[in-house]
Amino acid sequence: MTSTSMIAHWNPEDRSFWSAKGASIAQRNLWISIPALTLAFAVWMVWSVVVVNLPQVGFRFSTNQLFWLASLPALCGATLRIFYSFAVPIFGGRRWTAISTASLLLPAIGIGLAVQNPGTPYEVFVLLALLCGFGGGNFASSMSNISFFFPKDQKGTALGLNAGLGNLGVSLVQFVVPMVIGASVFGDLGGPPQAVTKAGGAMVMWLQNAGYIWVPFVAASALAAWFGMNDLAEAKASFADQAVIFKRKHNWLMCWLYLGTFGSFIGYSAGFPLLIKSQFPGVNALQYAWLGPLVGALIRPVGGWLSDKLGGARVTFWNFIGMALGVVAVLQFMPHNGQGGNFTGFLISFLFLFATAGIGNGSTFRMIPIIFLTERQRAAKGQAKAAQDQAVKDANKEAAAVLGFSSAVGAYGGFFIPKSYGTSIAMTGNPDAALWCFIAFYVTCVAMTWFFYSRKGAEMPC
Repeated sequence: MTSTSMIAHWNPEDRSFWSAKGASIAQRNLWISIPALTLAFAVWMVWSVVVVNLPQVGFRFSTNQLFWLASLPALCGATLRIFYSFAVPIFGGRRWTAISTASLLLPAIGIGLAVQNPGTPYEVFVLLALLCGFGGGNFASSMSNISFFFPKDQKGTALGLNAGLGNLGVSLVQFVVPMVIGASVFGDLGGPPQAVTKAGGAMVMWLQNAGYIWVPFVAASALAAWFGMNDLAEAKASFADQAVIFKRKHNWLMCWLYLGTFGSFIGYSAGFPLLIKSQFPGVNALQYAWLGPLVGALIRPVGGWLSDKLGGARVTFWNFIGMALGVVAVLQFMPHNGQGGNFTGFLISFLFLFATAGIGNGSTFRMIPIIFLTERQRAAKGQAKAAQDQAVKDANKEAAAVLGFSSAVGAYGGFFIPKSYGTSIAMTGNPDAALWCFIAFYVTCVAMTWFFYSRKGAEMPC
């Protein structure tokens, strides 16, 4: 580690320090972090596109097996986030960002090799889907890292930008992959195409490009993080120091709420292409699937900004009401018993759902730093200045750990939502039962937000 990569003193709440050099350093780390996170999301969600094309190139997997492949990256990513949540204070933000970004090369190259061999067993695809979970894990460490760099009145916007533009990777993969698999992007180096037979006649596809396209960008981003980012000495903490969050009630409450917002975003993103294909078979799913994640990602910074202005709890409360109504609208436009259905209404309803999920992502992540800062400052009230300063440092470390851990819990939505679709379709013939369960869950989120955070006299107004 070079001497310039480690910053010994960091206090963004000191306005003179912030204006003199803190702001420029924080912005540089943010804008290197964003593309790294975007690529992580792209690799994490690449299976949402690959599974739609596997049958066309000769892989005979059942619909349930395909839903499993779309779900497994989220299951692995969510689990990895539990560990990644605590990585930055232990290893350093610069080092961990570089290493975790470079790890994405494994699934990207692996997918490119596996899809070229029609004899590749299903178990290998399962392993590659799990390796794509590396991309999901990166979010927890990235958000934890960026939270250390900004003052509390700018955390909502900074975290919203990092997460929102990072979330663009989901839309990016669903937009870019259908284009690059139709051309020999890498020439002979990328391997031969696969034959595809459609009603309109024979054609070819380079499905391996779904993995290979990310390789040069991942490598460049990992190098940029290694040479351009910083580690903060004051962010150092052992796992034992951070594990105190498991005793904090608000850690578990915010995990539940973030499961409702980010869990919805990533779950709907993972399952949207296959849901369209199964419910509206005459529609080209990949032509529209990328629009939802795009809307959710772009609006996430707005959720952070609105929360900085209006309060995170207020925005979150009304947002969950909107999410429940959005699912009700989706149900109205779904085909039932193979009859009816309106794809335009279905698509618009889902775009609204993605938008509310994005706003909620920003608002809940703005709530977390405020909650833990307020809690620690209340505990230190009336004590010496040294104790109050320590309370702020402790709050920042706890909030960073909670940001990461809650993102781990939230990411399980990426597994449960598409798997719920598959299970509901297998048991009842349609996904309606899964959607009704989502509505019930959002109602619990509305009640929890109101009681603990947004009502008059709430325990922790934020």
